[in-house]
Amino acid sequence: MAIATIGAAARQNRQRNPRPRNRLLEDERWLAFTLLMPTAILLGLFIAYPFFKGVMLSLSSSRVGIEGDFVGLANFAKIWNDSIFRTAVWNTFWYTAVTTVFKLGFGLWLALLLNRHFKGKAYIRAAILLPFIIPTVLSTFAWKWMFDPTFSVINWALFKVGLISARINWLGDPDLAMASIIVVNVWRAVPFFAISLLAGLQTISPELQEAAAIDGARPWQRFWYVTWPLLLPVTMVVVLFSVIQTFADFQLVYVMTGGGPANATHLFATYAYQIGIGTGLLSEGAAISLAMFPFLLLIVVVQLLYIRRVETR
Repeated sequence: MAIATIGAAARQNRQRNPRPRNRLLEDERWLAFTLLMPTAILLGLFIAYPFFKGVMLSLSSSRVGIEGDFVGLANFAKIWNDSIFRTAVWNTFWYTAVTTVFKLGFGLWLALLLNRHFKGKAYIRAAILLPFIIPTVLSTFAWKWMFDPTFSVINWALFKVGLISARINWLGDPDLAMASIIVVNVWRAVPFFAISLLAGLQTISPELQEAAAIDGARPWQRFWYVTWPLLLPVTMVVVLFSVIQTFADFQLVYVMTGGGPANATHLFATYAYQIGIGTGLLSEGAAISLAMFPFLLLIVVVQLLYIRRVETR
């Protein structure tokens, strides 16, 4: 009887004073902290640390194998007086703006087509993603062969049709080289726009279209006054991700042109790589990379404010 009484008392004591580990897990603040800790560690190691390390490099005179001294903003002043850097700035903005317009236009058109009911639409939707899921280097090498002046299948097709009489050096001419990388970027990213916008179209009730049609609205009016306003928030998010990715593009341009010919297709990323890794000037390469940060931050903030305004209407 005494033993049973002692056991009951012990159980009541445990219920009143739970173990410290249980108290921590029952407290929502500690539980949230525990769950977020792995993510915070990963972000700190792979995002925060490289960013601050890049900032410190850009403010020093470091080279490969040489620690360097603190020089302040001297590297930024030096690259601003660099004509190739100014060309890279213009190229990056032009490249991002043109590709985004074409990707949005073709992606929206393709999404509207895929939103219709037709036989085998599931297989076609899956096939549309192929350009996006193929490794960038592999697809870019294929396009580089297609633009080759000697073995170009594009030149062969244009010659057979009678549109040209001589070989075109697509990647050897500054204007044609920029146009070529724009074409490849659009080809690669249109599936991402199409599938993302298609997902947005799937959330729009067909009854709205039917009601507008009954009221006498034409197809373009139904799209402009019904579909587009409802699709705009999704569109802005997709455009935001695309702008960030395109602004910092590296693989496609590096594989196709390496920034050439005559530095005509250099972007922020390719020129930073050439200076930082190619010549060993780590501090100047870091300064070029960080030079895109204010522009990109401004673009992101403006788009996010616009998205918030659209969603709160």
